[in-house]
Amino acid sequence: MAAPTERPDGRGGVGGPLPDDTLPLRLPTPLAPAPVPPGGEQHPSPPPAETEPEPKGSASRVGRSSALMAAGTMVSRITGFLRTLVMAAAIGVGTLNDSYQVANTLPTMIFMLVSGGALNAVFVPQLVRAMKNDEDGGEAYANRLLTLVAVLLAGATTVCVLAAPLLVRMMSPDIADDPARMALTVTFARYCLPVMFFMGVHVVLGQILNARSRFGAMMWTPVLNNVVTIATFAAFIWAFGGFTDSGVSARTITPEGIRLLGLGTFLGLTVQALAMLPYLRDAGVRLRPRFDFRGHGLGKAAKLAKWTLLFVLANQAGLTVVTQLATKAGAAAERSGHTGAGITAYNFALQIWQMPQAIITVSVMTAVLPRIARAAHENDNAAVRDDLSYGLRTSAVAIVPCAFAFLALGVPMAGLLYAGSGAEGARGIGHALMAFGLGLIPFSAQYVVLRGFYAYEDTRTPFYNTVVVAFVNAAASGVCFALLPAQWAVTGMAASYGLGFAVGIAVAWRRLRKRLGGDLDGRRILRTYLRLGAAAAPAALAAGVLATALLRMLGSGALPSLAALLAGTVVLFGVFLLLARLFRIPELDAMLGMVRGRLGR
Repeated sequence: MAAPTERPDGRGGVGGPLPDDTLPLRLPTPLAPAPVPPGGEQHPSPPPAETEPEPKGSASRVGRSSALMAAGTMVSRITGFLRTLVMAAAIGVGTLNDSYQVANTLPTMIFMLVSGGALNAVFVPQLVRAMKNDEDGGEAYANRLLTLVAVLLAGATTVCVLAAPLLVRMMSPDIADDPARMALTVTFARYCLPVMFFMGVHVVLGQILNARSRFGAMMWTPVLNNVVTIATFAAFIWAFGGFTDSGVSARTITPEGIRLLGLGTFLGLTVQALAMLPYLRDAGVRLRPRFDFRGHGLGKAAKLAKWTLLFVLANQAGLTVVTQLATKAGAAAERSGHTGAGITAYNFALQIWQMPQAIITVSVMTAVLPRIARAAHENDNAAVRDDLSYGLRTSAVAIVPCAFAFLALGVPMAGLLYAGSGAEGARGIGHALMAFGLGLIPFSAQYVVLRGFYAYEDTRTPFYNTVVVAFVNAAASGVCFALLPAQWAVTGMAASYGLGFAVGIAVAWRRLRKRLGGDLDGRRILRTYLRLGAAAAPAALAAGVLATALLRMLGSGALPSLAALLAGTVVLFGVFLLLARLFRIPELDAMLGMVRGRLGR
């Protein structure tokens, strides 16, 4: 089932990664996709276009562009994370926030179904080719695409706002069975659904700029959305009190409070989209409606999007199942006196858990993707294999210890970050984070492996792989919901997410091995992962025992959690580095050498 990770609104969570993070590295080489939410990738990477020789001086331009994108992604992630902290402090992590999460997920889901995946996988490469081949530099094609997306999304938005009750019922029958929560969630949805239109506008405008090597706007404007949303929830706290003080719930929130949160959510996306306009003027792009769609390649491009649409459908089916089960489990847990056991805890834990993938794996593959694209274009399977092996082994050096750190220190980590939502709510997020923990390893590995298929312009295989991941995740989540007590069901669903990717990477590996016609350097890759795991497991055990003992001794709250987290982190990474050096892991030695070299400059 599909997240991250990063949505067109600059947020992580179950809505999933969308085209903001999927930027070209060096046009027209492939676009580099974002990290991913429940179910796999929210959309496939577009196939690589024709590669060209590196022009003189392009390396420095790519370096500057990559640095700008990385900085924007980092700030967007940090502000998106701060947004969840303020949100938890304002409305907690119980059924009230679950209603908000369901409403806020709907526009992302529908946007992806209507146009999001096709925009990234098909129309953006066509936009790049139009810029290269058309006499007007692709301006007419860009205006036709923007007009088409605006018309399509305006119609879809109108229909969805009217059909909000049906959509909420589809996402959570449990909410629909409670008249008070149903009315609240539908109201939130009608504020959130119009942002679909602005998501589409932001994506198209951003990709027009990307095609002209103007990368900053696409990466930095989501920060504005996060800032507006943070200000909105801070205003809610100022006006109505924080969650731990006011105890606001789905039944006690006032119409004024609902209106404040709804309008703030809508305003954030609007500001994000409109902030693109000055960048377009600076790039010399003139925007004007163009309705002459026929005969300009849009129809052909749409036909190419079929696998992308099926890809997205598979993700959204899994997402819907998990959302239904998690909201029902959260409501049942709250009725029995337990908070922090619903879709909000799942989403907040997921956003923390995805950050190493977004920062580490995506950064490593950003450097490797152009080489993979060129090698695939030249049918150099050995070079593709070597680069994928490098990506897997290099990212594993950081991903494996981070996965074990989540497993060992999830509770004090969440206890520190989400102290404003109450001790029990923070603990629920921590348990979900622990359950996600080790799933980070197959999650990251599949991200790398799927780049091999995209390099050969194969989007069909990633679709099949996504179906496998979504099915396993949804089925295992259903089993957890049926067998576990309500307060532990979401924790089990978080573990199911990792299980889905473990099965998915096994399937993807076998298919890629067949595609490349031989060995994928599997022994060396497996040896690296096993050595890293052997170093990380004892370190995590020692850190977890120490952190648990400190929490029992000091109690709950921000300061005890901080003490447990600091002590556990020092032990975990100290023991890990000691054992890893004993196991002589070349990739770790190379990374430490690079860090020492940079610090010595």
